[in-house]
Amino acid sequence: MQQKSKTTTTEKVISIQGINKSFGDYQVLKNASLDLFKGENLVVLGKSGTGKSVLIKIISSLLTQDSGSVNVLGKEVSELTDKELLSLRLNIGFSFQNSALYDSMTIRENLAFPLIRNKKNLSKAEIEKSVISVLEDVGLSQTINQMPSELSGGQKKRIGIARTLILQPEIMLYDEPTAGLDPITCDEINTLINEVQDRYKTSSIIITHDLTCAKSVGNRIAILLDGQFTRTGTFDEVFDTTDPRVTPFYDYNFIQ
Repeated sequence: MQQKSKTTTTEKVISIQGINKSFGDYQVLKNASLDLFKGENLVVLGKSGTGKSVLIKIISSLLTQDSGSVNVLGKEVSELTDKELLSLRLNIGFSFQNSALYDSMTIRENLAFPLIRNKKNLSKAEIEKSVISVLEDVGLSQTINQMPSELSGGQKKRIGIARTLILQPEIMLYDEPTAGLDPITCDEINTLINEVQDRYKTSSIIITHDLTCAKSVGNRIAILLDGQFTRTGTFDEVFDTTDPRVTPFYDYNFIQ
C-alpha cells in the first residue's frame, strides 16, 4: 500500500494558532497549532484522551478554546455572532463515530432532514433529487427505503457521510471513520473518503487510530502528543523517527 502524496496548495481553510483547552485541572491542548490546506486530507493521530476529538469540536464551535486563535474559512470563530456561527457550520460536515442516524426515520428521511431544516427554499422534488444523488455517490441507492437498524455498521458509516455531504460542505471532519469495522469495510470507507475529496473538492481532517486509514487517505499526517502537534508531514516523514512516543503507533498497526 502506497502512501498518499502531499497536496501542493498553500491556501489555508483552517488555521489554529496556540490554542489551549482544559477541563478542570486537566489541560488537554497546550499551545497547539495546526493548519489545514485547501483540498487536502489531513490525518490527526494521537492516543486516546489526547484531545483529538476536542480539537474538531472546537473547529466546529461545539466547544470553545480557553485561549488561542481558530480561523475557519477566513473567519475568526470566537468573533462570530450566533447567526454567523450557524452559517459557518453549514460549511463544515461532521461525520460522527457512531454515524448519528435517526433510528425512527428511513434512510430517505435521514438524508432529507438536513435539507428540510437548513435549505427551506428547496422543493420536494429538489430534495428527492439530492437524496438520490448522494446515495449514488456512496454506493447505497438500494437502501433508500430501509431503516438504519437494517443496515450493517459499514453501511451506517456511509449513510452518515452521505447525510453530511448532502449540504455540500467545504470542510469535512471525520471522527474515527473506520472504528469497529472489519478490514474489508475499512478499505471501502477509506476509498469513499478519497472519492469524497475528489468529487466534492473537500478539505478534511480525519481523526483515526488506524494507520492503514492514515496512509490510504492522508495527504499529510499530524501527531498530537502531550497536547501539541509535534510531528507533521507525509506518512513516511512522520514515522521516520526513533521517538519512543511515536514508534508504538507504527509497531502496533504494522508489526505482528
